[in-house]
Amino acid sequence: MTEFELIQKYFAAQPVSRDDVVLGIGDDAAVLAPPAGKHLVVTTDSMIEGVHFTPETEPESLGYRALAVNLSDLAAMGAEPAWFFLNLTLPKIDETWVEAFCRGMFSLAREFNVQLVGGNTTRGSLSITIEAQGLISEGEAIRRAGAKPGDGIYVTGTLGDAALALRHRLGRHSLPVADYDVLKPRLDRPTPRVREGMALRRIASSAIDVSDGLLADLGHIAEASGVGALVVRDHVPLSETYRRHLHEVGWDHALSGGDDYELLFTAPAHAGRDLQRLLTRFGVGISQIGEMVSGDGVTVIDTAGNPYRPATRGHDHFA
Repeated sequence: MTEFELIQKYFAAQPVSRDDVVLGIGDDAAVLAPPAGKHLVVTTDSMIEGVHFTPETEPESLGYRALAVNLSDLAAMGAEPAWFFLNLTLPKIDETWVEAFCRGMFSLAREFNVQLVGGNTTRGSLSITIEAQGLISEGEAIRRAGAKPGDGIYVTGTLGDAALALRHRLGRHSLPVADYDVLKPRLDRPTPRVREGMALRRIASSAIDVSDGLLADLGHIAEASGVGALVVRDHVPLSETYRRHLHEVGWDHALSGGDDYELLFTAPAHAGRDLQRLLTRFGVGISQIGEMVSGDGVTVIDTAGNPYRPATRGHDHFA
């Protein structure tokens, strides 16, 4: 099978076809038609074998996750996903692998009506890069800058499950099979909080998605906003599975582990009723874990007010 046959068979034929795609896969470039009054929100993310995923990760999960982490970035800005590009480097053409990869990727694309409009395929070590574009009305993008002292700090869902699953996969902590089966999808198939992000446009004062770890990503909000952050460790939401192992693994995976792809955002104190409506509407937990304060940096305390110092603050590729 040639490169172009691969593109036509697996990527040109897809389940999403948007009216705002004038010209998609098959030419030198895509031609897109953003609606009047909308800003374009663009993000990109790469996944490298041995760095972002282990060789035994199923290709269907890789396809899903590669798109999910980009949609999560759009969600943090409050954008509606529209289009994406895929740059895929393969050691060889394995049709079984590619078919499964596409099945995972396009299942998520269908859910959020986002269309693949181009990209590139080449030969080499396995790596996946996606660039995703979303749309948002002028002036409505949620930025990292915007948090103020007194704003509550909130997070969707639960934290730490993906980090705990990864530790099991790498042989650093052994989990019961049943518990690993529960945590594994949080690592391989994270849920991008797209609908929640769009609903936060007029509520959140700042936002980011939790990819490098809660404390690291909250630090980005604090730095961009020119304020500090105070987190109550015991208010950080944990799943029932994580909580069963809390005495063994501690809090650090939830505070610094990363790969959660939940939304971390700030909102004024008067936003509580709107946030409760969000919880009811989407059925996702929203937990207040602290408050933005004057000063700088991120401080963690326990419920008694004692400082808590995690071993790490989050992931850094070059640390």
